[in-house]
Amino acid sequence: MARTLTVSAQQPGAFPSIADALEVAEDSAVISIEPGVYAESLRISGRRLTLAAREPGTVTVDATGHGAPGVSCTGGEVTLSGLVVAAGDYPAVHAARCELRIDGCELRAGYAAGASVTDGSRLRATGLKVTKGQYGIVVDDSGGTLDQCEVRGVSDDGIIVRLGADPTIRNSTVADCGYRGVYVYQAARPVLERCDISGTGDAGISVALQSAPTIAECWVHDTRGVGIAFGRGCTGLVDGCRIEQTAAPAIRLDEGAAPVVREPAEPGGAAPMAGAKAGDGAVRQDAEKMDTLLAELDSMIGLPGVKAEVRALIDELQVNEWRRDAGLAVGAASHHLIFTGAPGTGKTTVARVYGQLLKALGVLPNGQFREVSRRDLVGQYIGHTAEKTTSVFEEALGGVLFIDEAYTLSRAGGANADFGQEAIDTLVKLMEDHRDRVAVIVAGYTHEMSDFLDANSGLASRFAKTLEFENYTADQLVMIVDRIARNDDYLLADGLDDGLLEWFGQVERDRNFGNAREARKLLEGMRKAQSGRLRALGRRPTRDDLRTLTLDDLLAATS
Repeated sequence: MARTLTVSAQQPGAFPSIADALEVAEDSAVISIEPGVYAESLRISGRRLTLAAREPGTVTVDATGHGAPGVSCTGGEVTLSGLVVAAGDYPAVHAARCELRIDGCELRAGYAAGASVTDGSRLRATGLKVTKGQYGIVVDDSGGTLDQCEVRGVSDDGIIVRLGADPTIRNSTVADCGYRGVYVYQAARPVLERCDISGTGDAGISVALQSAPTIAECWVHDTRGVGIAFGRGCTGLVDGCRIEQTAAPAIRLDEGAAPVVREPAEPGGAAPMAGAKAGDGAVRQDAEKMDTLLAELDSMIGLPGVKAEVRALIDELQVNEWRRDAGLAVGAASHHLIFTGAPGTGKTTVARVYGQLLKALGVLPNGQFREVSRRDLVGQYIGHTAEKTTSVFEEALGGVLFIDEAYTLSRAGGANADFGQEAIDTLVKLMEDHRDRVAVIVAGYTHEMSDFLDANSGLASRFAKTLEFENYTADQLVMIVDRIARNDDYLLADGLDDGLLEWFGQVERDRNFGNAREARKLLEGMRKAQSGRLRALGRRPTRDDLRTLTLDDLLAATS
């Protein structure tokens, strides 16, 4: 269990300074800081530590007279929670080659950045505010996720992303900056989602030097410069953004710039769902997209029960949205699901469609799909698993987190058995804390998933429903082979359907049977057999020869 060290200038037995606590803190320790102003500059190197205010917003780390950053992290894994950090002409927080998490902190600097993240660092920031500085946040050759963050009133650029950096910045506000709101350059590839950028002295978003950002559903307004500017050699995507009251043109593309620009949002009307204060709100509904996705679901072979269950879930969520719009009470709803059944029965495909449906319905901000397994969640030492699981979970916020073979987390035996339990316990809490912002889908064999749900007393209650994916029938497997073949520009010769039906009817259906995977594997074998058959013709095959798979190919593939 992580040790907690208390820092207080008044409390007997407590450490009088944060630096004193850092000197003796063991890895994974939590340094709990009582309210007050601590005139210190903190340097943390190669450590796993958490610095947390006992009461958020009541602790100030003030390094303005120290000629150094307020908090400097090199290597290791550091969490800052609920702190106010101030510095002079140095960054309030600086990280190099570090896993840095910032929760609910406020940063202030002089002629420097509020936060500077460099040299391959990973930043996970939630509720971060930069209220003073030359720059707000600088991400340099690094990545991570910034969610519901705010940069206001800095003298130069609000957010700088450069040197190949690729952070995701969502539901954040950049306002009243002296120069540009967001500056992306030197081959950077950030993702900006539902950000509110306004009141800048120049462009709202400026892209330069071979960069390729994704800018989706952002609101850029009231800027002295253009809304979004792309320089020569830059690419990327601008999708669904609303740009108004900026200099003309709203989007400026220099000669040689080639981003994809689509679906501009109409200016005027109510403020769109963008920015830090709108991060928890719903996004607009897309009825046409919903119809398309439901048609895609219906087109899947078999799975009548699964299709009916998904439709029932979507119907319920739609009615809830109508009730909410009408000012009626709406009960809390969980989007988390359990998928049980053998491999190759379409669980991953249905999970992807479900996430896109939730996005189109306006229930979740985006339909991104994050598929993980045990190795992505479980660490190698005490405390590491909770951090890995939390990081993966936060990256999936706004979409679907799909955990395949989830039962492997609860299997006994092996050196990491307890770490798998730690991942489950962490997931249980995160699923409840963020149930409106993510859909967690766990999948695996039916019997093993029952054991998985027993691993934590609160786990089963987190899921709204269990969907059972049945094995495909022989007829359905023949249809799958035919569909895959046609998609790849092949045709099944007369009589081959009957041969396939006979084969799938007699093949052993043990727990390792792969269903649709077996169909694809058999088709690959038939293609190889066809290649050998055509090479032996002694002539150049015709177009029909090249497209047609025969019963002989099936016999060769199954012999």
